[in-house]
Amino acid sequence: MTKLPWYLRLGTTTYLLDRWRAADVLRLTSEHHMTTVGAVAPQLALMLRDPDFDTYDLSSVRLIVAGAAFSPPGLVREARERFGAAYSIRYSSTESGGLCSAVAADADDEEALNTVGRPRPGIEVELRDPHDHPVAPGEVGEICLRSPCMMRGYWRDPVASAVSLKGGWLHTGDLARFDERGCLRMAGRAKEMFVRGGYNVYPAEVEAVLSSHPAVASVAIVPRPDPVMGEIGVAVVVPRDRAAPPSLEELQTFGRERLAAFKLPEALRLVDDLPLTAMQKVDRGRLARDAAPPDSAPATSE
Repeated sequence: MTKLPWYLRLGTTTYLLDRWRAADVLRLTSEHHMTTVGAVAPQLALMLRDPDFDTYDLSSVRLIVAGAAFSPPGLVREARERFGAAYSIRYSSTESGGLCSAVAADADDEEALNTVGRPRPGIEVELRDPHDHPVAPGEVGEICLRSPCMMRGYWRDPVASAVSLKGGWLHTGDLARFDERGCLRMAGRAKEMFVRGGYNVYPAEVEAVLSSHPAVASVAIVPRPDPVMGEIGVAVVVPRDRAAPPSLEELQTFGRERLAAFKLPEALRLVDDLPLTAMQKVDRGRLARDAAPPDSAPATSE
């Protein structure tokens, strides 16, 4: 909705697919020497896992633009290396008019791998606590933005509009913090956060670390009820080599260098693929349901 007018204004050629398939996108990109690849992170992961990836001529690609879903650092690094292109993460939403922040095409590794860039010109961004007060510098808060391009409200839903547009600011429901360079570092969705033993755990933060493990192709962290801690984290992992998957202990050891102990996953589930929604985002609801143990099983067993 927000991109089509840009494409029409620029007079670009658009190729429509009846159904999105990684092989079809790679083939079209190769045949038509496309310079930009736009995708949701799970789609990029599927393209990189295509067994014929290295047979396509992708030398024309100069820029990868990814939005709508979290891009793990491990995925960003691999995509930049194998496509030989810059990777620009765009953070936005339909409600924001498709604009908020962007990683510069010439960003260094720290910005490109671990942030969603800086707010674009004309976009005001504040991070706020649950009481709608600005958080202290460096603290995690809800992303609230204000700009001329954001929505005026939800269609025929004044209640939802009043909640989302409180005080004239769009409340996104996404959590992040500003780093010392003014870049936004995502912590995930507020509704995805879970509490382990009184401490808040943000799945996106844990996924960002574990995605860099050499044996991990992709990973999602979901909560599981626990009689002692209330909730614990389950690492749902797609291994790079099904014959040599990472163990829970290996993931914990790897993550311990950058994460507090309470953030580390306490159960591991190996899968062939992460389920996706119709919008090509990871279906966390399904993963959480699948990770929930039977009443008779210990909460931390796997």
